[in-house]
Amino acid sequence: MTVQETVKTGSEAFPPVKLAVGILLVVYLALVIGFAWNPNPLAQVLAAIGILAALIHAVVFYGWRDGFALFAICIAITFAMENLGSLTGFPFGHYHFEVGANLPHVGVIPVIVGPLWFGMGYFSWHVAAVLLGVPARPRGRLERFALPLVAAFVMTQWDVVMEPAESTIAKAWIWHDGGAHFGVPLSNYAGWLLTSWLFFQAFAIYLGRRPGLPGPAQTRSLRLIAIAFYLSSGLTHVTPWLIGQSGEVVDAAGQLWRVSDLRGATVVSMVCTMFATSMLAALRLVNKPAES
Repeated sequence: MTVQETVKTGSEAFPPVKLAVGILLVVYLALVIGFAWNPNPLAQVLAAIGILAALIHAVVFYGWRDGFALFAICIAITFAMENLGSLTGFPFGHYHFEVGANLPHVGVIPVIVGPLWFGMGYFSWHVAAVLLGVPARPRGRLERFALPLVAAFVMTQWDVVMEPAESTIAKAWIWHDGGAHFGVPLSNYAGWLLTSWLFFQAFAIYLGRRPGLPGPAQTRSLRLIAIAFYLSSGLTHVTPWLIGQSGEVVDAAGQLWRVSDLRGATVVSMVCTMFATSMLAALRLVNKPAES
């Protein structure tokens, strides 16, 4: 093959638009890993971009109608559950949000909270689907019920990783009574499992009722992108641990915690949950024949 043929083949394999998107994706994920852990305006911008990326991914993967339907399903359920939780303590525990206090609210919940659930929930859905070998649209009763359950655990892994740092160190939200998991009550994770399962189950039922629609042409590439987004949100917690943050923080119950302990425990949790899950999904994806 001549040099000209090689250049031509490379340009066909990586057209300028795809190359530009790939570069932007790598830059964004690097920024997330490096800076999203620190609650500042840059982290908020990165979170907003992540939510938009999830919605665009859903539209590309499922089409406009289904992409926005999934967004609406998640928003409706999570705002309902968050308002119930904040007002009654069920199912998460007693808490209130500090983040987004200056933003409009849906009930007593800042408007950004629902979209954040969608952003991570949507990518968690794809990670779970890859692990189970489920195609774009769940087929049969088993897939329609197994996928939401696994996806709920994949989603809750993210909260297990980020919750102590975000609530106890950053104080993005406050647990009124503290809790055993570095200031977080264990009931919170039961609440996450329940809430995640509810909207994932609604996802599955909705998609299962539209089985005749064509699937995406680039399923493998799009799902690999979803895994990368999911993993980057966990890897961001490695950065403050490497920096060696120190000091002490006190939760709402008056319990004293060392920042270095929280950061170290977060990294251990991340490696054994989000990182391991992402690697398993990626390996399964690359070894699986492309979907038709």
